[in-house]
Amino acid sequence: MSAICVIKGDGVDGIINFKQNDNKSPVIISGVISGLKEGKHGFHVHEFGDTTNGCLSAGAHFNPFKKEHGSPNDENRHVGDLGNIESNKDKKSIINITDNIITLFGQNSIIGRSIVVHDKEDDLGRGNSQDSKITGNAGSRLGCGIIALSKI
Repeated sequence: MSAICVIKGDGVDGIINFKQNDNKSPVIISGVISGLKEGKHGFHVHEFGDTTNGCLSAGAHFNPFKKEHGSPNDENRHVGDLGNIESNKDKKSIINITDNIITLFGQNSIIGRSIVVHDKEDDLGRGNSQDSKITGNAGSRLGCGIIALSKI
Protein backbone atom coordinates (compact mmCIF):
# COMPACT_ATOMS: atom_id res chain seq x y z
CA MET A 1 0.00 0.00 0.00
CA SER A 2 1.21 3.52 -0.73
CA ALA A 3 0.37 6.97 0.57
CA ILE A 4 1.48 10.53 -0.11
CA CYS A 5 1.54 13.79 1.83
CA VAL A 6 1.95 17.22 0.22
CA ILE A 7 3.52 19.55 2.80
CA LYS A 8 2.61 23.24 2.68
CA GLY A 9 3.49 26.10 4.97
CA ASP A 10 4.78 29.64 4.97
CA GLY A 11 7.77 29.21 2.63
CA VAL A 12 7.88 25.46 3.31
CA ASP A 13 6.78 22.78 0.85
CA GLY A 14 7.48 19.19 0.04
CA ILE A 15 6.23 15.75 -0.87
CA ILE A 16 6.49 12.72 1.41
CA ASN A 17 5.84 9.17 0.19
CA PHE A 18 4.91 6.19 2.36
CA LYS A 19 5.18 2.55 1.31
CA GLN A 20 4.22 -0.59 3.26
CA ASN A 21 4.13 -4.04 1.66
CA ASP A 22 1.74 -5.61 4.19
CA ASN A 23 0.51 -5.03 7.74
CA LYS A 24 3.58 -6.72 9.25
CA SER A 25 6.18 -4.81 7.20
CA PRO A 26 7.84 -1.55 8.22
CA VAL A 27 6.75 1.70 6.58
CA ILE A 28 9.32 3.29 4.29
CA ILE A 29 9.07 7.10 4.35
CA SER A 30 10.86 9.10 1.67
CA GLY A 31 10.70 12.57 0.22
CA VAL A 32 12.02 16.12 0.18
CA ILE A 33 10.96 19.22 2.08
CA SER A 34 12.25 22.64 1.03
CA GLY A 35 12.32 25.96 2.85
CA LEU A 36 13.34 24.89 6.36
CA LYS A 37 16.22 26.71 8.05
CA GLU A 38 19.42 24.70 8.37
CA GLY A 39 19.32 22.22 11.26
CA LYS A 40 17.02 19.63 12.79
CA HIS A 41 13.23 19.86 12.85
CA GLY A 42 10.66 17.73 14.66
CA PHE A 43 8.72 15.50 12.25
CA HIS A 44 5.51 13.86 13.46
CA VAL A 45 2.26 12.23 12.44
CA HIS A 46 -0.55 14.23 14.06
CA GLU A 47 -3.96 12.85 14.94
CA PHE A 48 -6.21 14.70 12.47
CA GLY A 49 -6.15 15.18 8.72
CA ASP A 50 -7.56 18.66 9.18
CA THR A 51 -5.79 21.77 7.92
CA THR A 52 -8.76 24.16 8.00
CA ASN A 53 -6.91 26.34 10.54
CA GLY A 54 -3.48 25.71 9.08
CA CYS A 55 -1.36 23.20 10.94
CA LEU A 56 -3.02 24.01 14.29
CA SER A 57 -6.12 21.97 13.42
CA ALA A 58 -4.00 18.82 12.93
CA GLY A 59 -4.30 18.17 16.67
CA ALA A 60 -1.69 16.50 18.86
CA HIS A 61 0.80 13.78 17.96
CA PHE A 62 -0.98 10.58 16.91
CA ASN A 63 -0.96 8.59 20.16
CA PRO A 64 -3.68 5.89 20.21
CA PHE A 65 -1.92 3.89 22.95
CA LYS A 66 -1.57 6.89 25.34
CA LYS A 67 2.21 6.66 25.70
CA GLU A 68 4.76 9.38 26.47
CA HIS A 69 6.60 11.25 23.74
CA GLY A 70 9.87 9.59 22.74
CA SER A 71 12.40 8.70 20.09
CA PRO A 72 11.46 6.60 17.05
CA ASN A 73 13.63 3.85 18.59
CA ASP A 74 11.93 3.93 22.00
CA GLU A 75 9.37 1.31 22.98
CA ASN A 76 7.47 3.97 24.95
CA ARG A 77 6.59 6.54 22.26
CA HIS A 78 3.66 8.05 20.44
CA VAL A 79 2.87 6.21 17.22
CA GLY A 80 3.43 9.55 15.46
CA ASP A 81 6.91 10.18 16.88
CA LEU A 82 9.19 10.09 13.83
CA GLY A 83 12.03 12.09 15.40
CA ASN A 84 13.82 14.79 13.44
CA ILE A 85 14.59 15.58 9.86
CA GLU A 86 17.64 17.67 9.00
CA SER A 87 17.71 20.58 6.60
CA ASN A 88 20.96 21.51 4.87
CA LYS A 89 22.39 24.95 4.04
CA ASP A 90 20.29 24.96 0.84
CA LYS A 91 17.14 24.62 3.00
CA LYS A 92 16.43 21.08 1.75
CA SER A 93 15.61 18.06 3.86
CA ILE A 94 16.02 14.65 2.23
CA ILE A 95 13.86 12.16 4.11
CA ASN A 96 14.62 8.44 4.32
CA ILE A 97 13.02 6.83 7.37
CA THR A 98 12.01 3.24 8.07
CA ASP A 99 9.54 2.88 10.92
CA ASN A 100 8.11 -0.28 12.51
CA ILE A 101 5.36 1.40 14.56
CA ILE A 102 3.29 3.45 12.10
CA THR A 103 1.09 1.55 9.66
CA LEU A 104 -0.94 2.16 6.52
CA PHE A 105 -3.31 -0.69 7.48
CA GLY A 106 -6.08 -1.18 10.01
CA GLN A 107 -7.61 0.83 12.82
CA ASN A 108 -4.42 2.75 13.66
CA SER A 109 -3.52 3.61 10.08
CA ILE A 110 -1.90 6.99 9.51
CA ILE A 111 -3.89 7.48 6.28
CA GLY A 112 -6.24 10.44 6.73
CA ARG A 113 -4.04 11.92 9.47
CA SER A 114 -1.38 14.59 8.93
CA ILE A 115 2.36 15.14 8.93
CA VAL A 116 3.62 18.25 10.73
CA VAL A 117 7.13 19.70 10.45
CA HIS A 118 8.18 21.79 13.44
CA ASP A 119 10.45 24.80 13.88
CA LYS A 120 12.87 23.27 16.39
CA GLU A 121 14.69 20.04 17.04
CA ASP A 122 12.61 17.42 18.84
CA ASP A 123 14.32 16.56 22.15
CA LEU A 124 12.85 13.03 21.89
CA GLY A 125 11.31 13.18 25.36
CA ARG A 126 14.67 13.70 27.04
CA GLY A 127 14.35 17.40 27.91
CA ASN A 128 13.98 18.91 31.35
CA SER A 129 10.54 20.45 30.87
CA GLN A 130 7.10 18.92 31.28
CA ASP A 131 6.40 19.45 27.55
CA SER A 132 9.30 17.17 26.64
CA LYS A 133 7.20 14.05 27.34
CA ILE A 134 4.25 15.52 25.36
CA THR A 135 5.66 17.41 22.36
CA GLY A 136 9.44 17.04 22.48
CA ASN A 137 9.70 20.84 22.71
CA ALA A 138 9.77 20.96 18.91
CA GLY A 139 8.25 24.43 18.70
CA SER A 140 5.79 25.92 16.26
CA ARG A 141 4.33 24.17 13.23
CA LEU A 142 6.01 25.33 10.01
CA GLY A 143 4.35 23.04 7.48
CA CYS A 144 1.84 20.23 7.27
CA GLY A 145 -0.20 18.08 4.95
CA ILE A 146 -2.78 15.32 4.94
CA ILE A 147 -1.64 11.74 4.38
CA ALA A 148 -3.69 10.23 1.54
CA LEU A 149 -3.75 6.97 -0.39
CA SER A 150 -1.67 7.07 -3.55
CA LYS A 151 -1.52 5.02 -6.71
CA ILE A 152 2.16 4.12 -6.55
